[in-house]
Amino acid sequence: MKTRTPIYVHILITVGLTIMAFEMFAQDSGYFSSPFFWGLLIIIVILLLIMNSVGDLIEDQNFSKLSEEEKAAYKTDKNTPYFQKLWNSAFQKQSANEENDIIIDHGFDGITELDNSLPKWWIGLFWFGIAFCGIYLLAFSFTDYAHPEAELNNETKRMLASIEEFEKTAPQINLASAKYNADYITEGQELFKTNCVTCHGDNGKGGIGPNLTDTHWINIQEKSLFKNVFWMLENGSPKNPTMRPFIKEGTISGRDAEKIASFVYHINQEKPAITEKNGGAAPQGEIAKWTNSID
Repeated sequence: MKTRTPIYVHILITVGLTIMAFEMFAQDSGYFSSPFFWGLLIIIVILLLIMNSVGDLIEDQNFSKLSEEEKAAYKTDKNTPYFQKLWNSAFQKQSANEENDIIIDHGFDGITELDNSLPKWWIGLFWFGIAFCGIYLLAFSFTDYAHPEAELNNETKRMLASIEEFEKTAPQINLASAKYNADYITEGQELFKTNCVTCHGDNGKGGIGPNLTDTHWINIQEKSLFKNVFWMLENGSPKNPTMRPFIKEGTISGRDAEKIASFVYHINQEKPAITEKNGGAAPQGEIAKWTNSID
């Protein structure tokens, strides 16, 4: 009579498969904090314990039918730790007499082979692989699990949500605290496309609004270019009502204005001007003599 796999091994494997299934099918549901998840695990463990108790009863009945020699061998096997038996099964070799009992003789071709049983650890890994592949296939087919695009979208949403939460408590950016930052140029460009490109054209070349890449400015309210752009975003243009006070009306935040101003500084001071020859708008206003273009 063979000894049974210990109950704790069944519990570990089943709980592991359950967690794997939840991770694949409901990874964004916060299942670890869900009463349903823990209730399901408790039910699974109880059912396994009941099955183990039934197995114990059957085992006791079969044990009583064994001879004294078989009982002694069974007890010795049962007292050997489970994982030690798994380890031994990977290196165990049968005797010459045992080999004769399990040799298969093809007869017609003179080839003989040993009909060895596969090690338990190998069989366990095989069935675990089958279960994993089945769950993975279902999750991949009917959920967003393991889809790179969905994972990227979810990660982006989480990142934007964390940024939004941070900005709720972060100190507000105003004209005095705003500073140029080269790291903001890319984000500033995207904000510029959303809020400013309609009037100022692609990359600030001008259109309905003035060209932002040349040296001429209609409104000069600050001594530095960066601060001047921020001031315009906050207060709007005194000379043209089309240029609205984006910050005061709540269209953008001070932090967004800081990023847009960084982008405008970049295209005005760090890149060649887009002139009329290159499709830019004609200069408007007077030549600005900025004392410090960043601060």
